[in-house]
Amino acid sequence: MPTILARYSEIGLKSTPVRVRFENRLRDNIITMLAADRIEALVTKKDARFYIETESIDKAAAALKRVFGIASFSITEVCSSDMEDICSAAAEYSLGRLSEGDSFAVKARREGSHGYTSVDVGREAGSAIFIANESRGVRVDLTNPDVIFYIEVRNNKAFVFGSSVRCHGGLPVGTQGKVLADVRSDRDVVSAWLMMKRGCKVIVRGGKQPLLERYDPELRYGEEISPEILGIVSGAALPELESLLISDSDVPMFFPTVGMSDGEVSSLLKTIKEETAPPEGTGQ
Repeated sequence: MPTILARYSEIGLKSTPVRVRFENRLRDNIITMLAADRIEALVTKKDARFYIETESIDKAAAALKRVFGIASFSITEVCSSDMEDICSAAAEYSLGRLSEGDSFAVKARREGSHGYTSVDVGREAGSAIFIANESRGVRVDLTNPDVIFYIEVRNNKAFVFGSSVRCHGGLPVGTQGKVLADVRSDRDVVSAWLMMKRGCKVIVRGGKQPLLERYDPELRYGEEISPEILGIVSGAALPELESLLISDSDVPMFFPTVGMSDGEVSSLLKTIKEETAPPEGTGQ
């Protein structure tokens, strides 16, 4: 069964106690997002990676793109860290992925203690791929290949894949406190979304927001400014700031899109909407 290997970036900069707390929150958010999309999966965490095993690969991939904190992920084939198994898996994975006359390269990395180096993995796996596709006239090109195969060896397992899907990154929702967001316009939606990306738990004021619920299945709604609220989020543009900043409230205000043009807001909103669309087909 293919396994999705998910990576984070910014979380890795935190101190060990904070990183562990953020990792646990990210794991919980992954499970919540998959459950909201009715996807059965096994989610495990080890060595700065998350591993998602499921029979609904496409649906899980679409869901993971909406989980803040994930920087990228790859759909991988898994084998043992034995060199012979790696070569066999790499050769089989390459079949159908190289066209007549294509050039290719293997980029390998490893974590843990093994009797070989990353260079050894690249060389041996590359040889296996070449032999498996020799009839197609393929060739090795380490400078500018048509196709790149990636191999990550992590302790007693190896993961073979051909690409990575870039995600939004940021911080897991719920790690940076709660904010109240006035959401009544497209710019407000984008502002609330940007605060979610920074790890804030957004409480929406202004009516149901199905789009934001796709990025936080546990999205909350409310009107009151409670003591736990760190600030109020608004999508106000620069000309509107003066009237908004004249207030008797002691609660800070955040304007995430204040430096963005209407065109930039529209472009980001389009991306936000596109990633909530259901995937086409199923399988890998």
